[in-house]
Amino acid sequence: MFDPETLSQITALLTVIGIDIVLAGDNAVVVAMAAAGLSKELRAKAIMIGIAAAMLMRIIFALVAAELLSIVGLLALGGVLLLWVAWKLWRELRDHQPNLNDTQLSNPSDEEQTDLAGKKLPQKTLRQAVIQILVADLTMSLDNVLAVAGAAHDHPYIMAFGLFLSVALMGLAATWIARLLERNRWIAYVGLLLILYVALRMIWDGGIAILQVI
Repeated sequence: MFDPETLSQITALLTVIGIDIVLAGDNAVVVAMAAAGLSKELRAKAIMIGIAAAMLMRIIFALVAAELLSIVGLLALGGVLLLWVAWKLWRELRDHQPNLNDTQLSNPSDEEQTDLAGKKLPQKTLRQAVIQILVADLTMSLDNVLAVAGAAHDHPYIMAFGLFLSVALMGLAATWIARLLERNRWIAYVGLLLILYVALRMIWDGGIAILQVI
């Protein structure tokens, strides 16, 4: 029914869309968690910065995708950087345990937060959130481009479509997830486990690639 070239294009397109749905969701979780500790106005700004940075990084990585695929150990390095992001987010979750009164606030991030002993905690700044988002974008954009480039094969327009789709999905999901985290802090721990899984998977896959050339 389809000639081999058309079948190859359809297969590549469906594979790229599947990869985008999975990886964009992971990226969205990181961006949303990093932005969740900010006020509503700053949170929106942080998410927009994250989306713009992710787009820029994906374009840059896409231009050198062939070279990136040949660099052994690069994926593992990205996993290590993502572990750093996970550690920073875990520290924030640990240090900013909400009081019982926080559950009565419509937007706890807009109020002064205290720990369980009543000690005032420093508010998260836009700069701190952006640094976490940029590091996460760097590592997860690398992961996304490598996966999409491998699936797209010799169809550059499919790879370009996949990269734009991943950013669009990430932007929509990050905004929704950030609002969800605002109302249900326990979900942040689930997100943290997901980030940890992605980081370890990148280290594992990158480690296997290193062992294959030793």
